[in-house]
Amino acid sequence: MQIFHLLFVFLQSNMIDRATIDKIMDATNIVDVVGEFVTLRKAGVNYKGLCPFHDDKTPSFMVSPSKQICKCFACGEGGTAINFLMKHEQITYPEALRWLAKKYNIEIQEKELTDEEKKEQSDRESMFIVNEWALGYFRDILKNDPDGIAIGKQYFRSRGVRDDIIEKFNLGFALPKRDALATAAKAKGYQEEFLVKTGLCIRNEKGVYDRYAGRVIFPWLNVSGRVVAFGGRLLDARTKGVQQKYVNSPDSEIYHKERELYGLYQAKKAIAKEDRVYMVEGYTDVIAMHQCGVENVVANSGTALSVYQIRLLRRFTQNITLLYDGDEAGIHAAMRGTDMLLAEGMNIKVLLLPDGDDPDSFSRKHTVQEFLDYIEANQTDFISFKTKVTVENVTDPVKRSEAIGGIVKSISVIPDAILRSTYLSELSQRMGIKEQTLLNSMNGMIRKDIEEKEKEREREKERNPQTAPEADPFQTIGLHTADEQTKAVEQMLIKSVVRDGEKVIYDHVETDDGSSISLTVAQYIAYDLGQDGLTFHDERYNQILQEAVAHSGEEGFKAETYFMQHPDISISSLAADLAIDRHQLGKNFQPKEREGGLRQHVLHLVLDLRLDIIEKRLKDIQQQLRQAGSDMERVKELLEEYKDTQQLRDALAKQLGNDLVR
Repeated sequence: MQIFHLLFVFLQSNMIDRATIDKIMDATNIVDVVGEFVTLRKAGVNYKGLCPFHDDKTPSFMVSPSKQICKCFACGEGGTAINFLMKHEQITYPEALRWLAKKYNIEIQEKELTDEEKKEQSDRESMFIVNEWALGYFRDILKNDPDGIAIGKQYFRSRGVRDDIIEKFNLGFALPKRDALATAAKAKGYQEEFLVKTGLCIRNEKGVYDRYAGRVIFPWLNVSGRVVAFGGRLLDARTKGVQQKYVNSPDSEIYHKERELYGLYQAKKAIAKEDRVYMVEGYTDVIAMHQCGVENVVANSGTALSVYQIRLLRRFTQNITLLYDGDEAGIHAAMRGTDMLLAEGMNIKVLLLPDGDDPDSFSRKHTVQEFLDYIEANQTDFISFKTKVTVENVTDPVKRSEAIGGIVKSISVIPDAILRSTYLSELSQRMGIKEQTLLNSMNGMIRKDIEEKEKEREREKERNPQTAPEADPFQTIGLHTADEQTKAVEQMLIKSVVRDGEKVIYDHVETDDGSSISLTVAQYIAYDLGQDGLTFHDERYNQILQEAVAHSGEEGFKAETYFMQHPDISISSLAADLAIDRHQLGKNFQPKEREGGLRQHVLHLVLDLRLDIIEKRLKDIQQQLRQAGSDMERVKELLEEYKDTQQLRDALAKQLGNDLVR
């Protein structure tokens, strides 16, 4: 037996050493932490209060001081103090650690950096510092400079922007003089190098001049609240005949436009609370909706929606409403990101506002309740939207077929098989086309997509054999997505890894070279699945398994503690959920031992997973047989594969019925 090697390199961006992290975790009291945001009352040995993550009417949020975890028994949110802070404050793992360190007066010990790392961090920090100064400079001009008041503030007044919204979004004004900012920055001791690197200034053969001179300023804050970029808008009197009303910061070491969303910092708490985000087109749309009272709104501001932006939003919600004006540009903006959002597992609604209105103008005409009522009454799912835009009133059979095929293509990228089936059924009823016809078309698209990805992997392998990505084994055996039964077995397996991943279930296993090793729960699961190149459908599960294997054998490693304190909030939240039933917040709860012992439990789960995979493969072969028609050569191949797969299925079923502990 040969155990495959798993290498997991954990790069700590925060540079806080392990000893300091341990000290912070030891000092943390979850009741103190949660109590800063939630009014808690004693309830036996625990505490309870109104959940901050949903509109809780009766206290359903429980905090256990003995277990150092919290849990809402209505919406399901919970975890450790780190999880709570990351979710509630929408901050990163390092930021949560620093928050706790400050609370408990613990000095942060940084790791020793190389000279190159020190310079890189120093340059990045210098850029942040310059941007922070510039934000204050622009704000001060708007509030106190005669030109700022007469020109900049008057512009915002004309758009109906209140002073509290100006403060909330740190809006400002840049003086018309072309070197005003550069001169002021140098007088304060800021280096020209960083004025140019941040994009605040532009350097040419004539010298350095301000990028935003004479424009009102919209600062971009990243998800942590640091100033990464600026947008500057020409005033209305100067925009006649000018195509480029807005100028934005160029990409830099601290800003990449495809990775940021305007307004996310101001919106993140509302997005998490409402479990929905509204996507609009521009700065003023975001600002106007906040002023109207709708705060869970962001804009990508002139850039095509990117995977990075979608994944950033998915940290807070999977529900998105595309909210655009109803002209051709708005329709195009709504259409272009749909497939990408669907492929990333987002649930999409689309709302095109009445002609002549955008979110800015519409919100200024309505109260928050009127706006929300209008959205609720008029937003549609992506099928209704695409049908209306691309299929309705199209009579040409070829064009109509192409339009319907485009909708089927959108459905095909959805990761969840049940949701795909639901949308396909809806499209069938709406179009009057047999569902089986649409299903055959969609399966063909999925197969083609898999083949294209496989070809691309092969091409990449030829170009660069060392870095070519491995094929997804679930796709190659027809498991583009797992069904609910398979998902349930996978969850039980990964629960065993989280709870007991470090525990040895096999002692003194003989290897091919004559030596012997011991196998932990994590190592056995990884080895067994690795024999046939199997992976979990959920990438978080794969990451947990890999890390558990990598840390197996380390002194003091306990999988449950490790994953519940993981820096990735999706991992730590998942670990807390998987561990919560053994840590029920009732004082009389006692965990039950697994029937038959840990080893038998794990072996059964692995065999169950294999059996589920084989059962699905048998169904796939049956489907392919129905589609093969009169192609007798293909039918023969499929029948042979079906027979072999049946025999494997029967052998596994028999094994599951026997005593698996030898």
